[in-house]
Amino acid sequence: MRRAALLAALAAALALPTAATAATCPKTSLGDVEDEVMCSICKTPLALAEDAPQAQRERAYIEQLIAQCRSKDQIKRALVAQFGEAVLAMPGDAGADNGIEDKLVYLIPGVGLLLAAAAIALTATRWRARRRRQPTAKPAAAVDSSRVDLDMERYDL
Repeated sequence: MRRAALLAALAAALALPTAATAATCPKTSLGDVEDEVMCSICKTPLALAEDAPQAQRERAYIEQLIAQCRSKDQIKRALVAQFGEAVLAMPGDAGADNGIEDKLVYLIPGVGLLLAAAAIALTATRWRARRRRQPTAKPAAAVDSSRVDLDMERYDL
């Protein structure tokens, strides 16, 4: 009986550090990181690159880092250090300012949208102005009555 109690106490003591480590370990999974990084060879998201050897190496490295209780940002920084900037799916993901290229990725579509809106507004304004300048056609009733009058004059001879 004492032996069973001693073994239970020993098991509880060994489980205690594991529970404490699990509580402090960030809850990062392969799926969380896989969506935000790229296969550095095939340039597709890691979640979509299934059979590529490089993608398998990156996944194994990510799983190793997860087992070491690394956070998502720490894993991304380690991936950049290991595989280069091409591994990040979004510019500026690693937390460092990487220059004007990262800003242009967001600025160019915004400028494009503004230019498209301006072109639509300008076209609509010109179209409306042209419609105002066109002479209005005679009403259909006036055209029909004048035609009837001409026909009647021709038969009255």
